[in-house]
Amino acid sequence: MRTGVWLVGARGSVATTSVIGALALRAGLAEPTGCVTELPELRGPALPAVDDLVFGGHDIVGTALTKRAEELADAGVVPAHLVAALADGLGAVEEEIRPAPTGDRQHRQAEAVAADLTRFADRHRLDRVVVMNVAATEPAPPDHPAHADLTALRTALTGDDPVLPPSSLYAYAAFTAGCPYVDFTPSTGARLPALVGLAAERGLPYAGHDGKTGETLVKSVLAPMFAMRHLRVRSWSGLNLLGGGDGANLAEPAANAAKTASKQRVLGETLGYLPQGHTRIEYVEEIGDFKTAWDLINFSGFLGTRMRMEFTWHGCDSALAAPLVLDLARLTAAAHAAGRSGPLAELAFFFKDPLGGTPGSLGEQWSVLRDFVAGLHVAAGSPTDDGTGAGDGLSD
Repeated sequence: MRTGVWLVGARGSVATTSVIGALALRAGLAEPTGCVTELPELRGPALPAVDDLVFGGHDIVGTALTKRAEELADAGVVPAHLVAALADGLGAVEEEIRPAPTGDRQHRQAEAVAADLTRFADRHRLDRVVVMNVAATEPAPPDHPAHADLTALRTALTGDDPVLPPSSLYAYAAFTAGCPYVDFTPSTGARLPALVGLAAERGLPYAGHDGKTGETLVKSVLAPMFAMRHLRVRSWSGLNLLGGGDGANLAEPAANAAKTASKQRVLGETLGYLPQGHTRIEYVEEIGDFKTAWDLINFSGFLGTRMRMEFTWHGCDSALAAPLVLDLARLTAAAHAAGRSGPLAELAFFFKDPLGGTPGSLGEQWSVLRDFVAGLHVAAGSPTDDGTGAGDGLSD
């Protein structure tokens, strides 16, 4: 199943690391560490092989992909020897990255995006293209009457004033071109009712949003522990320090607010109440593409005895996110091939604020994901890999 992966923000750290990772796996230069779809419980013939992924995308910056890869190697995000070994592959992907369309009317921008997607699919004879938003986090947009109705939206997009934020405009263009859409960011994306209607009209699946890679991943494991042991969480506060382009973008208050709201939501959903405390994000340029998160949890046990827990998470968001980008592209393509449309709630395992109302517990989400993928494999004619190596997505 030849599958296009169209990256919105194709020259960013997450996108570049994803491309390097896919090329390295294809060349046998890396192990699929972090790729959930390569676990024995999930891998199998319904998923497109990593070999079958073809990359392209849009970006507003013009830095060559090889240069971005070298910058990531200098920052310690990816091994330098891989960048040198994969130069030809990176150059080939570079040829498929286009400047993000601009213009005075959003319907023309959407038409240009859709045309790029169609030409990309035709050029590489792809079975389908998954559009993946890995661009910078946007502020929440102001309400607009056209957000609620597809007919009104189509009319409003022909006017002079912007109607959709970029992430939603890409969702609109993707659906118009017949492509599934995945939002790895906390931006608005496909959440608007008019876009839900467009996806339904075109029979397309979509997923999101805000990839769960670090501190929130830990929260989604610890919060159910407190709930299941009937321990009362009195407060839960977190401080995130990050650098790089993502950190610089989140220094902007509106984007910061959108991100922190997404990070905190898992507590209320899992505990059944929202304890005191907030999550703060601060930009520290010096730490580059790495992130440190510190959380303080105050809780009470039997007879009201007060206790506390602290944890520190230090990681590289790009290296944590990139394998999940590959996973989501493969899973969404398989869902589309199986005829699924609408929000893919079964992919909640990957997101802080998942679409579709799947339970917030990571364990519950894993069970749902496993059953979902098993169903895809059965529909494709084979069960998941039994551990013998059959059905390995890297070599199919």
